[in-house]
Amino acid sequence: MIKECNMSSGSSSSSGGGDNRYRVVCVMDASSRLGSALVHCLLARGYSVNAAIQSHAKVKDFEGLISSVGENDNTRLKVFHSDPLDYHSILDALKGCCGLFYSFAPPSDHPTYDEFMAELEVMAAHNVLEACAQTDTIEKVVYTSSATAVIWRDRGGSLPSDFDERNWSDVNFCKKFKLWEGLSKTLAEKAAWALAMDREVNMVSINGGLLMSPDLTISHPYLKGAAEMYEDGVFVTVDLRFLVDAHICVFEDISSYGRYLCFNQVINCNNDAIKLASKLLPSDESSVPQGMEDSRVFQQRISNKKLSKMMVEFENRSQVE
Repeated sequence: MIKECNMSSGSSSSSGGGDNRYRVVCVMDASSRLGSALVHCLLARGYSVNAAIQSHAKVKDFEGLISSVGENDNTRLKVFHSDPLDYHSILDALKGCCGLFYSFAPPSDHPTYDEFMAELEVMAAHNVLEACAQTDTIEKVVYTSSATAVIWRDRGGSLPSDFDERNWSDVNFCKKFKLWEGLSKTLAEKAAWALAMDREVNMVSINGGLLMSPDLTISHPYLKGAAEMYEDGVFVTVDLRFLVDAHICVFEDISSYGRYLCFNQVINCNNDAIKLASKLLPSDESSVPQGMEDSRVFQQRISNKKLSKMMVEFENRSQVE
């Protein structure tokens, strides 16, 4: 993995080669947990960063970081108010950038995933990719999607022996069982890929597992259908550090292409399920639920070999160079 965000930045594996000090990238939405971590890591690796933030209130909070990133870094960090539903505000944040790291953040007036969220996320994806197509300096887009855009399909039929990046969630299945995050992520990512191919935008996607964080709760939309994911061997989680490493790797490695499933833990046994439940539930509710006193281990049926292979090769090349 990228160690302390300071692997050699001038290697031939870089997406554009040369010194990162002369490269500007945009992170949108930079106020999210992933976005903020990416901003810090990219600055540490020598990039200049346009931090695009959706909420006006969070723009003010984020501007406080400029004074905390260090005297040499604060001139390399610019903060923009950029709403993915406002095409022109995206263009402003992308000016002069060679790359974009994009992840969708639900708007403050519609924070909950429901049957209407897909329309908003698809519209945002369309605006972002169109803005990238109109920005001549953009070399690569890293689009953050979700494993929920991969794993959902009718369990009554035959299932693949191993889910990987070639699989897509079934939209009708998501609608039927009200898997709103899976529906939204699938439709938005498909819209992004369609526009990227049509407008010849170089895009890769990171389909991440459930992002582990201290404030994670049982109400997280990813967890709808958790029992089915668990029994099917496709319930995956990812740590922030690993997720950030993956984003940087697929951006800087010129060989990256297509989709990448990203996770570093599979929840497929009783002990793992209990540990996760203890993190998700309040302390007074974290006793082992009925039915979890179970010694079964469900076969892992999801693979991240594509990403793992590339990250190992990327790190090895960087160490040699």
